[in-house]
Amino acid sequence: MRLRSTLACLALLASASAQAAGRPRFGGELRVAHDGPPEVAEPALADTPLEATLLGLLSPPVCRATRDGGFEPALARELSRPTPQSLRIALPDPASATALARAWMRLASSDGASPYRALLHPLRGEARQVTPRGATLELTLAYPWPDLERALCHPALAPPASANALGPFTAAGRGALEAQTAWPQGRPYLDRLLLTATDQRGLSRLWSSRQVQVELGVAAETDTTAGAPLYATFLAFSPRRLPPDFRQAVESAIDREDLTRLFVQAPAQPMPHLLPPAMLDAPARPRPAAPSARPARTVTLRYDASVEDQRAVAERIQVKLHERGYTVALEALPRAALRARWAQGDFELMLHALLLPPIPGPALAVVLDAGGRKDLLGVELPAIGALASSAARDARARERALALAASVPLVPLYAQGLGMRFAPDVGGVMMDAQGLPSLDGLHVLPAEGTAMGGRP
Repeated sequence: MRLRSTLACLALLASASAQAAGRPRFGGELRVAHDGPPEVAEPALADTPLEATLLGLLSPPVCRATRDGGFEPALARELSRPTPQSLRIALPDPASATALARAWMRLASSDGASPYRALLHPLRGEARQVTPRGATLELTLAYPWPDLERALCHPALAPPASANALGPFTAAGRGALEAQTAWPQGRPYLDRLLLTATDQRGLSRLWSSRQVQVELGVAAETDTTAGAPLYATFLAFSPRRLPPDFRQAVESAIDREDLTRLFVQAPAQPMPHLLPPAMLDAPARPRPAAPSARPARTVTLRYDASVEDQRAVAERIQVKLHERGYTVALEALPRAALRARWAQGDFELMLHALLLPPIPGPALAVVLDAGGRKDLLGVELPAIGALASSAARDARARERALALAASVPLVPLYAQGLGMRFAPDVGGVMMDAQGLPSLDGLHVLPAEGTAMGGRP
């Protein structure tokens, strides 16, 4: 009897040890290097994949779109549908609800106008007036839109980072982030992240000398992990200020394959349609012939001064359009100033880069608004949202993207993803549907032969 009891105890201990061995260990820190800015801007402007990843550490959106077609809460405690035409978002506290409502209303304002406001178009009043009830937002839809929850997971719809923002980490001095114990989804495994902003040469040096364990924004095409290429760059043009055959001039002059391969930071791919190849994988249309010669014309191409490869792309467009009779002056602007020019329609040419959501319908909404065709949202989106099947909605959005291309003053150029490196001792590497890494799930793997445990 004693032997049987002893064996039973040993079996239980072995089972407990096995379960403990399968759980990540809480604690430790990771050193992270990136080629982005030391600090990120407001969410609607922090829309490169790298900046969106960094912002999400301090102030994430209400949810995270998962790669299986669903979503999981992030800032929100719960998202529910009391009725098919309403959405209830339960947030951690009234301050979070107020900050989120203000952020959404700002997207539609003259001061903070952004193409990401199109993600809120299905809401009654387009979220221009959102009044929290305590820690809850009660939203009413203007028309059926089954993809609303996943659209609200977009990083641009997060509240701004602030001292009161609630994210998986909190700022603890320059370049240091500490785990947020009050994070609604449970504190991260790591105690802290140590961030270093550098350039591509610095990334290579830090990685080769093993001074960091994670790198974000890596341009190398080997030994990297790549997020979904949803950061789409367009050449926006003003039909009021340019000849009717301007699109033909651009399409005939620009070889997207060469442009992407020679001038764009990897990982990247040519984008021949209004939606990236990750969502719309259709053959490119044949390049048109050059239009008839016109008198020489001078135009200004504005681009984002903070995105390094936009300068190279702008210079290439300058050269190629010169062959079509255009003298192109280049002007680099801060992103906020560039978006302000877009909102006012005050440009001739502009490189417009957007982090598109991973669902064709919401992505098409953002692209149409970015192209100055906000008038089409009330026509196109209800027809897409009326379809019950997600596959049917996606197919309809793809069809409409192809059909509407000629009426939207955007020339698609290329789409990029986030290049990353993770050291062998980093565990928990997961990507969301947006192509961004979930850094709050990372943990340090123990040295071989040591035991792993749960929460200390």
